Amino acid sequence: MSKGFKRALWAVIVINGGMFFVEITAGALAGSQALQADALDFLGDTMTYGLSLYVIGMSVRARTTAALLKGFSLAGMGLWVFGSTIYQVFVLGLPQAEVMGLIGFLALLANSLTVLLFLRYRNGDANVRSVWLCSRNDAIGNIAVMLAAGGVWITTSA
Repeated sequence: MSKGFKRALWAVIVINGGMFFVEITAGALAGSQALQADALDFLGDTMTYGLSLYVIGMSVRARTTAALLKGFSLAGMGLWVFGSTIYQVFVLGLPQAEVMGLIGFLALLANSLTVLLFLRYRNGDANVRSVWLCSRNDAIGNIAVMLAAGGVWITTSA
């Protein structure tokens, strides 16, 4: 594994960890389940990127097990997001659309930077590919958060 990939991985761990704290705080203050869910995704990415860093140079079995663990963690987060979104809509009420949109845009910038950092490594083994794919998919998810903010703002409903 190249030293460049390891440096990029460390940079992305710092970016994702920082964005977790930004989004979890903003999501709680704005009452935005979308931001809190995205914050959880940033936390999950921080942990899975750390796992990817840990298994670099290990056996194929260890790297494959790490990739499988990442998949299960993503499934668990998806179930949590689904349940908490239903709770937000039916119990908690209207989030602050402006905060959602602004923080969603900041998250899009962070994930776009991550995608660019990993772009040249996207064809590696399952762990390397999963890092790039997660970052790319997260950038797409940030666009969905911004669209959700627009929907909240336009309809004035959760």
